[in-house]
Amino acid sequence: MPLSENKRRWLAAHPELARHQSMKRRHDRHDYQSPCIYMVTLAIRGRHSLLGTVCGSDDSHPQPWLDPSPLGERIAACWREIPQFYPQVRLLAVQLMPDHLHGIIHVTDRLPRHLGHIINGFKVGCNRVVREMSLSPFWEEGYNDRILQGRGQLNAMFKYLQDNPRRLWIKRNHPEFFKTQHDITIGDQVVTVMGNRFLLDSPNKVVVKCSRKITDEELERTATRFLMMAQRGAVLVSPRISKGEKAVMDMIRAAGFPFIQLLENGFSPYWKPGGEMFNACASGQVLLVAPWSYHSDRHVITRDQCNRLNALATLICRQ
Repeated sequence: MPLSENKRRWLAAHPELARHQSMKRRHDRHDYQSPCIYMVTLAIRGRHSLLGTVCGSDDSHPQPWLDPSPLGERIAACWREIPQFYPQVRLLAVQLMPDHLHGIIHVTDRLPRHLGHIINGFKVGCNRVVREMSLSPFWEEGYNDRILQGRGQLNAMFKYLQDNPRRLWIKRNHPEFFKTQHDITIGDQVVTVMGNRFLLDSPNKVVVKCSRKITDEELERTATRFLMMAQRGAVLVSPRISKGEKAVMDMIRAAGFPFIQLLENGFSPYWKPGGEMFNACASGQVLLVAPWSYHSDRHVITRDQCNRLNALATLICRQ
């Protein structure tokens, strides 16, 4: 159910509680005892780095990797024990990170109890471990689950988990491009940004706007025109809403030219871009601009929001 405007504003003023709510998000109409595949995330209370350390690549590890702490090794062992208690569960993947854990769970047959009981049972096992190690219970309340539907989504999550240490290593070595900057003024608007803030200072910025009815032939000509502008030093700006805008901006990103992208949603605590956008952010290629606060509800962008984002893109280019 979408959040009310008052509640959204309250959560925006209390980011720690907004993050806490997102960790407990559930799909109200889903049967959590039925066969399904989930990506589950559990976070350490206070985001303390207790489970291990991310290390850079070396001769034995071509990519950055996580070196688990003794506690992290015990926690991973607890995770691997889940099928002993629930034979209906297959563990497809797990990725420890310093302050959280990602796991992909395949429920192959109907569960006697819902998914939350499995996660709570795992936490109970972890609590026994931490007591043995003279530590205190450390998991945040709740957890986050994402329902994976289709092989493409599952494969994407496998890659995401595997790439997580590299992403964190890059983020820690390039913090300036992943820091959320609030209260940035553009004309008469106040926005939040992440990425290369200096792209706003470019004297040559161009709005990318394409009709939803653009034909393939028109799109090819339009994309070529914008590519030539980027080659001459223009920073392209777009909310990337229509099919044509997405195609043009993806082409610009893939070609390595700088760009500014406007977002309908704001930045939640600990959020970072995914996929190729993460690499663009790490290299200083992109600035992400959000005129509104973060929200956890899912909805289709409205026509009014599209118009306001396009107006903001024009305003950015006139700066």
